[in-house]
Amino acid sequence: MTRIFKWLFRLTTATFILIFAFGALVYYFASRSLPDYDKELQTGYVSAPVEIVRNNANVPHIFGETDPDVFFALGYAHAQDRLWQMTTMRRTAQGRLSEVFGAQTLDIDKLLRRLGIYTLAVSSVESLSERSRVLMTAYANGVNARISEVNEESLGRGAPEMFIFNAPIAPWRVADSISIQKLMSLQLAGHLDEEVLRARVSLALSDETRLKDILPDHPGKGVADLPEFAQLVPGVPKYVQTADLKSHPLSPFPERGLAGASNAWAAAPARSASGGTLMANDPHLGLTAPAIWYLARLELSSGGVIGGTIPGIPAILTGRSAQLGWGLTSAYVDDQDVFIEEINPNNPDQYLGPNGYQDFVTRKTIIKVSEQEPITLTLRWTDNGPVLPASNFDLGTVTPKGHVAAVSWTVLSPADTSMNAAIDLMFAQDVREAIRNSEAFLAPAQNLTLVDSDTIAMKVIGALPRRSARHQSQGRLPSLGSKVENRWQGRLPYSSNPEFVAPVGGILGNTNNKTVDRAFPLHVSFVWGDSQRVQRWQRLMQGRAVHTRDSFIEAQLDTVSVTARSLLPLVAADLWFTAGTTAQGTQERQRKEALDLLANWNGEMNEHLPEPLIYAAWMRALQDRLAKDELGPLISEFKHVEPLFIERVFRDVDGASAWCDVIQSAPVETCTDVARMALDDAIIWINERYGDNFESLRWGDAHQATHDHPVLGEVPLLRTFVNIRQSTSGGDNTLQRGRTSGEGDDPFHNVHAAGYRGVYDFADPDSSVFIISTGQSGHPLSRYYDDLAQLWRRGEYIPMSLDEGLARAAAVGVTTLLP
Repeated sequence: MTRIFKWLFRLTTATFILIFAFGALVYYFASRSLPDYDKELQTGYVSAPVEIVRNNANVPHIFGETDPDVFFALGYAHAQDRLWQMTTMRRTAQGRLSEVFGAQTLDIDKLLRRLGIYTLAVSSVESLSERSRVLMTAYANGVNARISEVNEESLGRGAPEMFIFNAPIAPWRVADSISIQKLMSLQLAGHLDEEVLRARVSLALSDETRLKDILPDHPGKGVADLPEFAQLVPGVPKYVQTADLKSHPLSPFPERGLAGASNAWAAAPARSASGGTLMANDPHLGLTAPAIWYLARLELSSGGVIGGTIPGIPAILTGRSAQLGWGLTSAYVDDQDVFIEEINPNNPDQYLGPNGYQDFVTRKTIIKVSEQEPITLTLRWTDNGPVLPASNFDLGTVTPKGHVAAVSWTVLSPADTSMNAAIDLMFAQDVREAIRNSEAFLAPAQNLTLVDSDTIAMKVIGALPRRSARHQSQGRLPSLGSKVENRWQGRLPYSSNPEFVAPVGGILGNTNNKTVDRAFPLHVSFVWGDSQRVQRWQRLMQGRAVHTRDSFIEAQLDTVSVTARSLLPLVAADLWFTAGTTAQGTQERQRKEALDLLANWNGEMNEHLPEPLIYAAWMRALQDRLAKDELGPLISEFKHVEPLFIERVFRDVDGASAWCDVIQSAPVETCTDVARMALDDAIIWINERYGDNFESLRWGDAHQATHDHPVLGEVPLLRTFVNIRQSTSGGDNTLQRGRTSGEGDDPFHNVHAAGYRGVYDFADPDSSVFIISTGQSGHPLSRYYDDLAQLWRRGEYIPMSLDEGLARAAAVGVTTLLP
């Protein structure tokens, strides 16, 4: 027995030693790619020594003799911290994910090849200005210097992920940066989805007049009546199998409702307590680990600039210099149109144009797939744009037999000059120069908010398609591509883009709300990203005679939902305090407890409160009950509560209360009946998911921010180390926006929020602050992988100073790049 015990002990000990040794070996190889921030590197690309001073938040402050040297160092710093992220985004734009990840990403690759994003990026290099070409080449050389260093010194392949998904890293090219900029356009685009959905809902509803309820126009005049889609394009099939392009973590195509959002606002000196201009900006994108944003400071010939960059793109996209501050919000310009192209029944290689049948422009491309045979894809383009298969974007549901769908999109330009504008903006010295420098910007269309020492402004930058006033659907529905009146006629002049300079009230801003009310075809958009946050913003801005940096921070972090304050009195009007005495543990008792809590709630979506969870679950169940019988399977497309829809129904605007009656049932249900049933649905769901004690509920348990690694985030064990999950406040319609997923077992997970926040005070610029949602490093073993995440969650910031002395005093390392 003693002998057996000894052998078991030895075997157990040996097993632990092997596990420890294996873990130590994995850690050794993974840690080899951790950057050394305190060193000298000899390189032949800089004209004089360049310093990268890393402050205690790992923000690189770059000092060089020339602008190309500074951009070289930025490329090097990006590649030090985010090489895996950069190369993965490049593969996505190239349509080459399947070479590494296999068949699971094949549909994404096919669509990117059909759109031709990378091919268009390569051709756009010729459209760069001389300055942009020089600086972007220097940036690419900086990235390649890091890649060479990794290879020559065996630095763990540059990132731990490279060991799992081993693939050679090609040298960085100027076109790669343009392609990533174009990739961001895909992530911010939503009009294609809206156009197709509008057509599908039009076909599904028995009463066409109800379309304006479920897909309401934002308040304001100028929208003309539209024909039914069935009249425009007859013979549409009822159902077509579609490919799931959006659920994969590497997909650049957003789910509906997650196409882009942001906040930005500014105050003129007259509305500032300090006497200087103020500005706040927080662009919203899908949450990932690491964040898409990377903080950096560049000392240029025109002065220092500091703010948020996206690794792979050599520009401060949102930030400030000593003279100028700039921020971005999605402008929701209608820059996508779907065209239904008729195929020649006698020749499938032709489609109908305005002057008869003409040939598709075709070419073949080969997609390599890991562990499978390569796939040859035939790409087709019409005059209107690339032809997409019926399985993409649900296009098959609106495309009749004998037709195909093509897409016009401003990002599909072979002469994209957007990078010229992004680079030139950093050199601008005042608002007017910044507006002029942004004319070259094409896509994604943005509201550019600007402040200098005494002026505030906002300008829509990006291409606005020129449409005919005779367009059949005004761009709101797919239209026949053969008709001249439906086709784009170039771009509207930049001077026609909405512009607001030095407003009399001294305050301007945008929450993706409707900014102008112009008649089609100068309308900008029929679909906007917000009709709710802007109401709270207006109240906070006008509630003070003057503002401070702190009041701007307070507004940026505000979690009060005007949507909840507006909808609850409508929906619960006949339910408040109507319950009699009820027994403990009954459905009626729980309904009464829920209503009592909501009756005394101020609408604050605080993570520690139960009311936000009850409210959110109720509104979700209510919308489902209102629309499911009319829309059928299409209800799955409405993953988020549409506040204007519920408001129209409960106010009975133009007879919208008809949605409350369940078509399939004999009784005539009232809106009060549906509200009560929906509340019961919500209570049952909460009981099953979180328990039946309302007092112990926490909104933050449901509203967790999901900073997940796009590749390793679903791998057992590894996800524990690479994913960052946090309890968060806010919601779909609060200024501190935490957009929920709207699907699955955790429909209230916070998946889309402000990955960057910045607040700038030009009376005391060095008191400006900023933050990103994770950390600077993309390396899970780095202490800078998630060090900023808790600050972000708590609504804290780090200094945003251009003071070189402060950067050096807090330096954790200085990298010197030598000629």
